[in-house]
This record gives sequence, structure tokens and C-alpha cells, in this order.
Amino acid sequence: MSPLSKFLGSPSNVATKKTDNKRRLKLLRSYAPDWILTILLAAVFFALNSIHGFRREFSVNDETYAVHERVPDLALYFIALVAPLVIQLAVNLVTVRSFWDYHNSALGLILGLAITGAITQFAKVTVGRPRPDLLSRCIPKPGSQNSTYGLSTDAICTQTDQSIMLDGWRSFLSGHSSLSFAGLGFLSFYLAGKMHLFDNRGHTHKAWISLTPLAGATLVAISRTMDYRHHWHDVVAGSILGLVVSYFAYRQYFPSLSSPMSHRPTPHRFRDSDDGDQVELIDGGVPRPDPVSLKDPWTEGESAASNEPVA
Repeated sequence: MSPLSKFLGSPSNVATKKTDNKRRLKLLRSYAPDWILTILLAAVFFALNSIHGFRREFSVNDETYAVHERVPDLALYFIALVAPLVIQLAVNLVTVRSFWDYHNSALGLILGLAITGAITQFAKVTVGRPRPDLLSRCIPKPGSQNSTYGLSTDAICTQTDQSIMLDGWRSFLSGHSSLSFAGLGFLSFYLAGKMHLFDNRGHTHKAWISLTPLAGATLVAISRTMDYRHHWHDVVAGSILGLVVSYFAYRQYFPSLSSPMSHRPTPHRFRDSDDGDQVELIDGGVPRPDPVSLKDPWTEGESAASNEPVA
């Protein structure tokens, strides 16, 4: 069987095609709530970006400003989402060649990004911290000064572009930092699991390969302070959030990095009983099958059928 056929899991004969499709439909239905929730969280991330949000007072004596961004939004999406998806697919084809593995890795990656994005946007609109380049956005009235016993508000601004003004109070926490660490952090854990980095044997080259995505995320985070888009506190907080959530998302669909089965995804949520009924693993009450077989749950029905004689 060719690598592509193994990955896609094409039926071995007509007699088993209907059974295999039924099994796949059960798998898809089992994970449909995960995909729905993940998409809803992503929608929350984009919806919150248009909210007015809280605006802290600021000093008119802060003259830092930014001319351009080293990592614009479109580049961030490629770095945090597209690149990990492509690299995970390539690693999958080179190693396990499993559709189920790629499904879990894609779902985990997007889940981590969605959770991180939602938390980041909630923080931005509620904290309302001014960006370092706020004055260049605000364009204060000539002669504006801080009040005797306090700072200034957006009442002194003459900027008419509301999108520029809205983004001016979104400093905490850094979305570029949180999303880059969420996406590339997940990729880092994925690579570490595939290479069994934590098998207590010590592998310098594996460590460097696994940490490379985190180095890229660090460069993205640092660029936010270079462009005067964020204070260093915003970058540190965003980086920690993204890395923590990426590991949380990774462990939803993959075992511990120290597990002997770290190169395989966790078992699917149901297994076929003797009469073919679906058994849901909802509350953890149903024990998971022992991780002995390395068969892909997407195609294991086909594998079993292929060993049966054709009438």
C-alpha cells in the first residue's frame, strides 16, 4: 500500500466500504463538539477586536512611536497557524503516516490558538493599557499637557480613524506573543513527542530541533518591543499564556512527552464492543484500551477486513 493510501485509508474492497464509512462517521461525530467549540472560540477572538474597551489614562510626554511592524498580522497567521499545520503534516507523512494523528494535531493546534486568542482579546479590552506608540496614534491637540494631579485621557486626541484609536489601547497582553507561542509552542511539543525527547537518554540534536519553533516565537515577541507596539511586560505575559495553553491543548490529544507512546495520539473516544455498539468515553469511567496496537483508528477497521478472505 502506498504512503498516500495508508494516510487516507482507502477501503480495501467493496464489501467493507460501507462498514468503514460508518466507523469514520462515528469518529467524526465524536469530535464534532471539539471542532464546534474551537471555531466558536476563534469567532470570539475576532469579534472582541471591534469592541471599544477600557482606556487607561496616559502621559503626553511619552514620545515613542512606531513607523511599521516587523511582523504584520498576516505574517503572524502564517507563522502561528499555517506553518505548524504544514510542518506537522510533513512530519506525519515521514513518521507515523496516520490520518488520525494529523486530525488530532490540527485540532489541538487550532484549539490552543482559539483559547489563547479569546483570553488575549478579553485582557486587551478590559485592561485598556496604552501602547508605547499611542501619541502617534492619538495626535494630541497642540499644547496638551498632563493635568496637575494626574494623566490625560483620550479627550485630547484629534485622530479621526477609530480603528487606529481602538488598537491604541490594546497593549496588554501581546497578541503576537501569545499566538506565536501558542502555535509554535504546540509544534515544539509535537516534534518532541515524535522524537521521544524525554526518554531519559539525552539527545542534544533532538532538543535543538524541538526548541527551534520556540526560538521563532521568541523573535516574534521581541519584535513587538522593537516596533514600540508593546511594553516588555505585555510580551512576557503573552508568551507565558501562549506556551501554557499550547501544552494544555497538546495534552488533550497526545500523551505525556515522557510516555513510551508519545509519538502516537491518544485513543479515540469510542471503541467497538462485541455487538458493534459505540462506547463513549465521556466521564473517564470507561477504561481506555491498552496502548499496544499502533493501528490508526481511522483505518483499523479496514486493516482487519483486509485480512479476511473475500467470498
